[in-house]
Amino acid sequence: MTQIISEIEYNELNSAVIDEEFAGERLDKILSQILPDYSRSFIQRLFEDELVSCNRKKLSKSFKPKSGDRIDFIVPEPAELSLEPENIPLDIRYEDNDLLVVNKPRGMVVHPAPGNYSGTLVNALLCHCKGNLSGINGIIRPGIVHRIDKDTSGLLLVAKNDIAHVSLSEQIKAHSLQREYRAVIHGHLKVQEGIVDAPIGRSSEDRKKMCVTDKNSKNAITHYNVIEEYKDFSFIRLRLETGRTHQIRVHMAYLGHPVAGDPVYGPKNGVTYLNGQCLHAGIMGFVHPVSGENILVEAELPDYFTGFLKKIK
Repeated sequence: MTQIISEIEYNELNSAVIDEEFAGERLDKILSQILPDYSRSFIQRLFEDELVSCNRKKLSKSFKPKSGDRIDFIVPEPAELSLEPENIPLDIRYEDNDLLVVNKPRGMVVHPAPGNYSGTLVNALLCHCKGNLSGINGIIRPGIVHRIDKDTSGLLLVAKNDIAHVSLSEQIKAHSLQREYRAVIHGHLKVQEGIVDAPIGRSSEDRKKMCVTDKNSKNAITHYNVIEEYKDFSFIRLRLETGRTHQIRVHMAYLGHPVAGDPVYGPKNGVTYLNGQCLHAGIMGFVHPVSGENILVEAELPDYFTGFLKKIK
């Protein structure tokens, strides 16, 4: 699929042009690959509400476009959504009137998405903060400055007001926010310390995956160094200079050493009993948006991680 949009805009016309690879597929299946974070029922509703067209004509979800055809669609802002606060325990490592840093457990989704509106970190935050969260990222992502994957554990910044949110976002853009991870990867790296400087974009083969590509991509830089090596694995430290979707997982797979347990970018015969990637966001450093103080927060390795290290030793 060529000329695909890089970001989905709410309540705005989004467009993509069909290439030969997707020509002849049903329109609803194509749209589900353009919008991988949305459920099938959500995609179906777009057609029911006549928010999808091909070559400026409203067509059914079963229509099969040709190569070169243009798809236009609108994703409505879920303004009617009312998220419910949920009394879910949180492991908070730092908190004041402007922000907090939470140690997210693996398996917890950060914010709601169509078809998944409960049990998320946002639901827990709404209860803990009693609704006092920044509104910059909209009603389904209140307070969320950045994200980590569902099955990645570790530290996440949350803004309680818009002033804090803007300051923290600017630190991320300026690459001054310190974010360090620990991971176990397959095999041994050629050098003990290095930098991966490789752009990341959406995969044209599978819209639910990211990949290293020069096409519709953004620059991505990951620093790494080896802590310890074992027979078939390596325990490493990583520092993000940029923060792209799945960045560490994609970069390690690109080097030929995917993160252990990664069900998306790892080998088919990988470490399935881990039930997700062995990746933990352990250090978060930033300048406080109000006081100007340098804040450093750490979270020790969780049990699933230390248990796996003991097993491979």
